[in-house]
Amino acid sequence: MSEFKISYKGELRTEMEHLDSSVKIITDAPKDNQGLGRSFSPTDLVASSLASCMITIIGIAKRTHKLNIEHMDARVSKVMSNNPPRRISEIDLSINITGQLDVKSRTIIERAAHTCPVHNSLHPDIKIKLSFIYT
Repeated sequence: MSEFKISYKGELRTEMEHLDSSVKIITDAPKDNQGLGRSFSPTDLVASSLASCMITIIGIAKRTHKLNIEHMDARVSKVMSNNPPRRISEIDLSINITGQLDVKSRTIIERAAHTCPVHNSLHPDIKIKLSFIYT
């Protein structure tokens, strides 16, 4: 179990601390919701956490199945709903993978990504547009 401490810093900014490591993350409310947008917003973290989680799970599959992945990165964007309540309505995620990967390896990668705990924790109303780009 992980524990965190979250402190309000004023001006719609928070500081989150991972208590086991003392690593801190700052969040700001986004400009479109009364904030200054100086850092990740909480909903930015949700979208980027999805990408990070998927890449991590693919990394586990790489290790387990000895996949020839040389490099991975992702681009992610989120769309907020225009209708109340304010929420994420869509996450667009593209995972770029470099390596010599056959059809079986790609199937393992794509199945692994869909088992990501963040993906499985998101509300089913959030539309996830996921693509894989192999080079």
